[in-house]
Amino acid sequence: MALRVFSTVFWGFLVVSSVLLFPVAVAVWAVTVPFDRRLRALHLFTSFWASLYTWLNPAWPVTVAGREKLRSDRAAVMVANHLSLLDILVLFRIFTHFKWVSKIENFRIPFIGWNMRLNRYIELRRGDRASVVKMMRACEETLAEGNSIMMFPEGTRSPTGEMRAFKPGAFELAKRARCPIQPIVLQGTARALPKRGFVLQGRHPIRITVLDEIPPESFEDLSVDELTERVRALISAALDDSEKRLSPS
Repeated sequence: MALRVFSTVFWGFLVVSSVLLFPVAVAVWAVTVPFDRRLRALHLFTSFWASLYTWLNPAWPVTVAGREKLRSDRAAVMVANHLSLLDILVLFRIFTHFKWVSKIENFRIPFIGWNMRLNRYIELRRGDRASVVKMMRACEETLAEGNSIMMFPEGTRSPTGEMRAFKPGAFELAKRARCPIQPIVLQGTARALPKRGFVLQGRHPIRITVLDEIPPESFEDLSVDELTERVRALISAALDDSEKRLSPS
């Protein structure tokens, strides 16, 4: 019962704060867009907005490891494993510039989705080949402008916490654009907010681990499939290693 009450308060706060903060986002956009064509200031404000929900929630203490591995001087294809709806909020805690690739349904959410459009995040209609082609073209243009891209190569959240197979799109993009790949590991979000349901599950620490960047020179000779499996293996190994260190002896 207590978890349901807490969850109701949390989602209510998210709705009310979104109504209040979206006009601020519009103001940030209007003031900065003439000289900030990449919308870095708006994304920074959006990172603050999203981070409020983990900063103010004692049940979700977030640790970021390897933040120093993030580079701001070049665009990268950023990829992370996907466990929960919470992953989207949590990844804003790295406070670096990127454009999300997200399913089109998220852009229809009042205030939050409108802010995604304002940020020029990139939409994707799942199962629609034409939408995939359009998304890839938009990603290439966005990378060429100096913006990193954030993608979940699993495509959708895992219902079990076990990593799904990776789709090749992010890795095909990295090869075509000759951009580095920035792997990121998420832990704890599936326990905090499982895939099916909106009831928060008590206190669960969350960890973001930024792995070493993979330079494009290192995968020039790999096929897209080989690169896809290589990055998946890196994230899987990092997850396994972290779980071993966190497990009681």
